[in-house]
Amino acid sequence: MVLSSRSEAATWAERARAAGQRIAYTNGVFDLLHPGHVRYLQAARAEGDVLIVAINSDRSVSAIKGPTRPLTPEAERAEVLDALACVSAVVVFDEETPAEIIKAIQPDVLVKGADWAPDKIVGRDTVEARGGKVILMPVEQGWSTTSIIEKIKSHEA
Repeated sequence: MVLSSRSEAATWAERARAAGQRIAYTNGVFDLLHPGHVRYLQAARAEGDVLIVAINSDRSVSAIKGPTRPLTPEAERAEVLDALACVSAVVVFDEETPAEIIKAIQPDVLVKGADWAPDKIVGRDTVEARGGKVILMPVEQGWSTTSIIEKIKSHEA
Protein backbone atom coordinates (compact mmCIF):
# COMPACT_ATOMS: atom_id res chain seq x y z
CA MET A 1 0.00 0.00 0.00
CA VAL A 2 1.42 3.35 -1.02
CA LEU A 3 0.41 5.98 1.52
CA SER A 4 -0.07 9.54 0.31
CA SER A 5 1.08 11.55 3.34
CA ARG A 6 2.63 11.57 6.78
CA SER A 7 -0.84 11.72 8.36
CA GLU A 8 -2.02 8.74 6.32
CA ALA A 9 1.10 6.83 7.45
CA ALA A 10 0.33 7.72 11.07
CA THR A 11 -3.26 6.46 10.69
CA TRP A 12 -2.03 3.27 9.02
CA ALA A 13 0.39 2.68 11.92
CA GLU A 14 -2.31 3.35 14.53
CA ARG A 15 -4.54 0.74 12.89
CA ALA A 16 -1.72 -1.81 12.74
CA ARG A 17 -0.86 -1.18 16.39
CA ALA A 18 -4.54 -1.46 17.41
CA ALA A 19 -4.62 -4.85 15.65
CA GLY A 20 -1.71 -5.96 17.85
CA GLN A 21 0.89 -5.80 15.10
CA ARG A 22 4.52 -4.94 15.79
CA ILE A 23 5.60 -2.19 13.37
CA ALA A 24 9.06 -2.35 11.82
CA TYR A 25 10.26 0.74 9.94
CA THR A 26 13.13 1.65 7.68
CA ASN A 27 13.87 4.41 5.23
CA GLY A 28 16.11 5.18 2.28
CA VAL A 29 16.31 6.21 -1.34
CA PHE A 30 15.93 2.76 -3.01
CA ASP A 31 16.71 4.29 -6.41
CA LEU A 32 17.69 1.18 -8.40
CA LEU A 33 16.37 -1.80 -6.49
CA HIS A 34 18.97 -4.57 -6.25
CA PRO A 35 19.42 -7.83 -4.28
CA GLY A 36 21.11 -5.99 -1.40
CA HIS A 37 17.98 -3.86 -0.96
CA VAL A 38 15.67 -6.86 -1.17
CA ARG A 39 17.65 -8.88 1.39
CA TYR A 40 17.79 -5.86 3.72
CA LEU A 41 14.03 -5.30 3.44
CA GLN A 42 13.28 -8.98 4.04
CA ALA A 43 15.45 -8.91 7.18
CA ALA A 44 13.77 -5.68 8.33
CA ARG A 45 10.32 -7.26 7.91
CA ALA A 46 11.41 -10.21 10.05
CA GLU A 47 11.73 -7.73 12.93
CA GLY A 48 8.00 -6.95 12.92
CA ASP A 49 4.59 -8.12 11.83
CA VAL A 50 4.44 -5.32 9.26
CA LEU A 51 7.11 -3.21 7.57
CA ILE A 52 6.63 0.40 6.56
CA VAL A 53 9.29 1.92 4.32
CA ALA A 54 9.73 5.68 4.07
CA ILE A 55 11.48 6.83 0.92
CA ASN A 56 13.13 10.16 0.22
CA SER A 57 11.27 12.43 -2.18
CA ASP A 58 12.92 13.25 -5.48
CA ARG A 59 13.80 16.70 -4.13
CA SER A 60 15.49 15.33 -1.03
CA VAL A 61 17.40 12.70 -3.04
CA SER A 62 18.79 15.43 -5.29
CA ALA A 63 19.78 17.47 -2.24
CA ILE A 64 21.62 14.48 -0.74
CA LYS A 65 23.07 12.74 -3.80
CA GLY A 66 23.32 15.52 -6.38
CA PRO A 67 21.36 16.79 -9.37
CA THR A 68 21.62 13.59 -11.42
CA ARG A 69 19.72 11.55 -8.83
CA PRO A 70 17.32 9.95 -8.41
CA LEU A 71 17.22 7.96 -11.61
CA THR A 72 13.81 6.56 -10.76
CA PRO A 73 11.02 9.01 -9.79
CA GLU A 74 9.55 8.70 -6.27
CA ALA A 75 6.16 7.37 -7.42
CA GLU A 76 7.88 4.56 -9.34
CA ARG A 77 10.26 3.77 -6.45
CA ALA A 78 7.23 3.56 -4.13
CA GLU A 79 5.36 1.30 -6.56
CA VAL A 80 8.29 -1.10 -6.93
CA LEU A 81 8.81 -1.34 -3.16
CA ASP A 82 5.09 -1.82 -2.58
CA ALA A 83 5.16 -4.83 -4.93
CA LEU A 84 7.57 -6.69 -2.62
CA ALA A 85 5.87 -9.23 -0.35
CA CYS A 86 7.98 -8.12 2.63
CA VAL A 87 6.83 -4.48 2.42
CA SER A 88 3.46 -3.65 3.99
CA ALA A 89 3.35 0.08 3.22
CA VAL A 90 5.44 2.82 1.61
CA VAL A 91 5.37 6.55 2.25
CA VAL A 92 7.40 9.39 0.71
CA PHE A 93 8.97 12.04 2.94
CA ASP A 94 10.33 15.36 1.74
CA GLU A 95 12.31 16.61 4.73
CA GLU A 96 16.11 16.42 4.96
CA THR A 97 15.80 13.70 7.61
CA PRO A 98 13.09 11.16 8.43
CA ALA A 99 12.64 12.52 11.99
CA GLU A 100 9.10 13.80 11.45
CA ILE A 101 7.81 10.70 9.65
CA ILE A 102 9.27 8.52 12.43
CA LYS A 103 7.52 10.68 15.05
CA ALA A 104 4.26 10.28 13.14
CA ILE A 105 4.54 6.50 12.71
CA GLN A 106 6.01 5.68 16.15
CA PRO A 107 7.45 2.32 15.03
CA ASP A 108 8.26 -0.45 17.47
CA VAL A 109 11.48 -1.26 15.63
CA LEU A 110 13.65 1.09 13.59
CA VAL A 111 15.96 -0.78 11.22
CA LYS A 112 19.03 0.84 9.66
CA GLY A 113 22.06 -0.49 7.86
CA ALA A 114 25.07 -1.28 10.04
CA ASP A 115 27.02 1.32 8.07
CA TRP A 116 25.29 3.97 10.23
CA ALA A 117 26.93 4.99 13.50
CA PRO A 118 24.49 4.28 16.35
CA ASP A 119 24.61 7.91 17.54
CA LYS A 120 23.77 9.19 14.02
CA ILE A 121 20.53 7.26 13.56
CA VAL A 122 17.70 9.73 13.13
CA GLY A 123 14.64 8.71 15.12
CA ARG A 124 16.50 6.59 17.66
CA ASP A 125 15.34 8.85 20.49
CA THR A 126 11.70 8.70 19.35
CA VAL A 127 11.65 4.91 19.09
CA GLU A 128 13.54 4.21 22.30
CA ALA A 129 11.46 6.75 24.28
CA ARG A 130 8.38 4.58 23.78
CA GLY A 131 10.19 1.32 24.55
CA GLY A 132 11.03 0.36 20.98
CA LYS A 133 14.37 -0.77 19.69
CA VAL A 134 16.85 0.14 17.00
CA ILE A 135 18.43 -2.66 15.00
CA LEU A 136 21.52 -2.28 12.84
CA MET A 137 21.25 -4.70 9.95
CA PRO A 138 24.35 -5.97 8.14
CA VAL A 139 24.82 -4.38 4.73
CA GLU A 140 25.09 -6.72 1.75
CA GLN A 141 28.52 -6.24 0.26
CA GLY A 142 28.92 -5.84 -3.48
CA TRP A 143 25.63 -4.05 -4.08
CA SER A 144 24.97 -0.34 -4.36
CA THR A 145 23.08 1.93 -6.71
CA THR A 146 26.23 4.01 -7.17
CA SER A 147 28.22 0.94 -8.26
CA ILE A 148 25.47 -0.04 -10.72
CA ILE A 149 25.54 3.48 -12.20
CA GLU A 150 29.34 3.34 -12.51
CA LYS A 151 29.15 -0.05 -14.21
CA ILE A 152 26.65 1.29 -16.74
CA LYS A 153 28.84 4.33 -17.40
CA SER A 154 31.91 2.16 -17.97
CA HIS A 155 30.02 0.19 -20.63
CA GLU A 156 29.05 3.40 -22.43
CA ALA A 157 32.65 4.44 -23.05
